[in-house]
Amino acid sequence: MQQKVLILDFGSQVTQLIARRVRELNIYCEIHPYNSEKYNFADYKAVILSGSPHSVRGENAPKIDLSEVKGKKPLLGICYGAQYLAHFFGGEVGASNTREYGRANLSFLDHTNPLFDEIKEGSQVWMSHSDTILNLPDNYECIASTPDVKNAAYHVKGEDTYAIQFHPEVYHSTDGTKLLENFLVKIAGVAQEWTPNNFVETTVQEIKDKVGNDKVVLGLSGGVDSTVAAVLLNKAIGDNLYCIFVNNGLLRKNEFEAVLKQYEGMGLNVKGVDATDRFMKELEGLSDPEAKRKAIGKAFIDVFDAESHLIEDVKWLAQGTIYPDVIESVSADGGPSATIKSHHNVGGLPDFMKLKIVEPLRMIFKDEVRRAGKSMGIDPELLGRHPFPGPGLAIRILGDITAEKVAMLQEVDHIFIQGLKDHGLYDSVWQAGAILLPVQSVGVMGDERTYEKAVALRAVESTDGMTADWVDLPYKFLQEISNKIINNVKGVNRVVYDISSKPPATIEWE
Repeated sequence: MQQKVLILDFGSQVTQLIARRVRELNIYCEIHPYNSEKYNFADYKAVILSGSPHSVRGENAPKIDLSEVKGKKPLLGICYGAQYLAHFFGGEVGASNTREYGRANLSFLDHTNPLFDEIKEGSQVWMSHSDTILNLPDNYECIASTPDVKNAAYHVKGEDTYAIQFHPEVYHSTDGTKLLENFLVKIAGVAQEWTPNNFVETTVQEIKDKVGNDKVVLGLSGGVDSTVAAVLLNKAIGDNLYCIFVNNGLLRKNEFEAVLKQYEGMGLNVKGVDATDRFMKELEGLSDPEAKRKAIGKAFIDVFDAESHLIEDVKWLAQGTIYPDVIESVSADGGPSATIKSHHNVGGLPDFMKLKIVEPLRMIFKDEVRRAGKSMGIDPELLGRHPFPGPGLAIRILGDITAEKVAMLQEVDHIFIQGLKDHGLYDSVWQAGAILLPVQSVGVMGDERTYEKAVALRAVESTDGMTADWVDLPYKFLQEISNKIINNVKGVNRVVYDISSKPPATIEWE
C-alpha cells in the first residue's frame, strides 16, 4: 500500500507549495484543512503542520488535537505549526520586536541532527511571521538559529517531532527541499515511490475497479488535462470511452479543426460538436464575469446532457479536474475560503443528468499531469500547450460578448501566440493570451483619426498557476507584435503589455 503524508492546512497562502515540494521528492501527500473530518491520522506515515495568518496567542487561533500524532508519528511544524507546538505544550510565544519577514540566514545549526544533514550554516531561509518563540518547553532543544530568530528550529527530545520557524516550501529557502527530504526520508522513513509510471498504473487499475464495463463520456478541451485524462481512461476501458470536443465559439482561431486533427491517430473515440450558436445565445447581453462563467457552464451541461443521451447506457462523466481545483482551503477566519471564480468542471452535476463522475487527475498538480502524459508517450507538443481557460475567450473579452469581438480577439491572439512560437519564446512562457479591453482610444492611421479598441497582451511564468510573474519579453518582439496587430486587425489601434504578478493580480483579467 502506498505510503502517504498528511499536510494540515491552517490557512497559509503557500500550503500548496508544501505539497508540491513533497511530490517533487516522489512522495505522495494530501492537503486537508485542520478542521476537516475527511482525514484519519492512522492512514498517514508522517504529518506536516502548515503556516497560518493567525497568531497562536489569539482568541480564534486554530486548534487541533494532536494526541494521536505527537510522539507517535513523525511530525513537522512549519511557522504557525512551530509556534503551535511550542505555545500549547508549555513554551512561550510573544510578539516580535520587529516583523520577521523575508530572507534570513541560518547562523547556527546542530549538525548532529538529521534534519540538517548536508545543510550548511549560512543557508538562506524565508521568514514570514510577526510572533516569535521566546521560550521552548523543557524537553525541547533548539537546533537552528538566525541572527534575529533564536529558535528558528527545534526538536522534541525522545520524539520524531520537529519544527521550523521559516518556510522551506518557498523558492527563497535555498535548502528547503533538502530539509523536507531529510525529515520525510531520513527521519520518517517514507518511501519515495510516487512516480509518473506508478501513478499511471495505479490510476488505470482504480478506473477499472470503479467503472467496470460501464460507458464513460468525457469532455475534451484540447488541453493537457483532458487529454491526459482521456488517454488514462482509454488505457483502462478502451472502446467504452466516448470523447466529445465541443466548439463553444470561444476557442482560439481554427482551434476546433486543429484539435480534432491532433487527436487523429491517438486511438481515441472523439466526436466534434459545434455548439457556437448555443453558447453565443446564452452569453447574449452578459457582462459580469461570474455570470458569463455560469452561463458557459450551463451550456456545457446542456450539450453534454444531449450528447450523452445519444450514447446508449452511458453512466459516467469523466473530467480533467486537477488537484488545485479541488483542494479545500481555510480562510483567515478558519471557515471556508472565499470563491475567487467558478470552475466549470468542478462541483458535480445536476440530478437530471443521472451521470456519476470519474476524475482520474483529481489528486495531482499540473506539472505531474505533464509527467504522467510523457510517460504514456503523448505528443510533447500537445503536453507543452499553454493552459487555456475553460470559458475560453469569453473571459478575455471584458464586457459583453459579440461574434465581432470574438473574431477580433481571435486574430489578435493568433498573431501573439504564433509570434511567441516563431521567436522561440513559447516554451519559456507558462501561459499567454490577449485581452480585449472595454475601452476605445484615439489613434492616427495615415491621415485619418481613429477611435478604436485597445488590447492587452499577457504572458506569465509559473509552475502551477497558484503564483505567477510576468515574463520580460524582448522589447523588439513586443514592438513587432504590436505593429503586426495594429496593421492586420481591423478595429484595434492600441496594444499594451500587462506587467502584473499573481498575487496581487490574477493570471486572467476576469
